[in-house]
Amino acid sequence: MKTIFHNRRTWAGPYIVFMVLLVVLPLILIGVYAFTDMSGNFTIQNFVQFFHKTEAVNTFIYSLAIALITTFICLLLGYPAAYIMAMSSFRTPAVMAMLFILPMWINFLLRTIATVELFHMFNLPLGEGALLFGMTYDFLPFMIYPIYNTLQKIDPSLMEASQDLGATRIQTFTRVVLPLSWPGIYSGIIMVFMPTVSTFAISELLTHNKITLFGSLIQRSFGEGGTTMWNYGAALSLIMLIIIGLTSFFGQSNETEVDNQKGGLL
Repeated sequence: MKTIFHNRRTWAGPYIVFMVLLVVLPLILIGVYAFTDMSGNFTIQNFVQFFHKTEAVNTFIYSLAIALITTFICLLLGYPAAYIMAMSSFRTPAVMAMLFILPMWINFLLRTIATVELFHMFNLPLGEGALLFGMTYDFLPFMIYPIYNTLQKIDPSLMEASQDLGATRIQTFTRVVLPLSWPGIYSGIIMVFMPTVSTFAISELLTHNKITLFGSLIQRSFGEGGTTMWNYGAALSLIMLIIIGLTSFFGQSNETEVDNQKGGLL
């Protein structure tokens, strides 16, 4: 009995089943549907159909642009907040952390609906501006916490040594703090970019379906027309997965490079 509880393979069993049923199998099904037609024959027509639809390609490019802008705004707002939380010696970090956590206790759809009502209250138009505001509001904490965790782990003696050697505060920040915080920045960028590039509910609520993102195209392919659009929707999903996978890959490559730079600083 003791051997069973100390055997790591026994505890890994449920996680393997979970991963196979809810991760591996759905990915395989997406790949199968993407490269087959309604009759089950192999085809690449689903991808050809996407690249021949100007509207679909433009929607894809626009979605990437919206995701990049949202990620940049979150980084612009999130890094100073994370820096203040990490470098403060008072109770400010605990208070700010609670302020950022509280909205996340509510479902993001409810938060988005509340944002819509907020715009109605102040007679503000729903459109691209509302979309960027809502996405930034929903995903800003995902930028702040990775950066905050990284900044919090920086050894204060490194900054003290930099100032003892004659560096100004700006030089200490640009040459010590900023390079050492790159892993958190990359993690935050990935955690914000991936959900924003694939979302559809936020855009539909905050623009009243005036703006269509790539996630909406995928959702409509599976939700409309019965099963006739499933193959095309799977192809769109696979394209999205490739983009997300490349983002994660380059993020991990950059983190490895930053770790090497960190070793040089230390």
